[in-house]
Amino acid sequence: MGSGLLSPLHVAIVIAAAVLIFGPKRLPELGRSVGRGIRDFKEGVGGVTVDSYEPAPPPAAAAPPAADPGTDRTL
Repeated sequence: MGSGLLSPLHVAIVIAAAVLIFGPKRLPELGRSVGRGIRDFKEGVGGVTVDSYEPAPPPAAAAPPAADPGTDRTL
């Protein structure tokens, strides 16, 4: 019998719980979506390296608001 966190009994219990919770028809769909998510995450992280990092340019200075001719009243 295996010892540690991933003994065969633990794996069997996790699989049985997944089948009871999600049902046998939904498990392949969940597996595909998790696999796609992991693959997309790895592709996204793999594209960013220290050498290829470019900081975003600073935002352009905002123009001052235009004066409303109706509010500038001199007495």
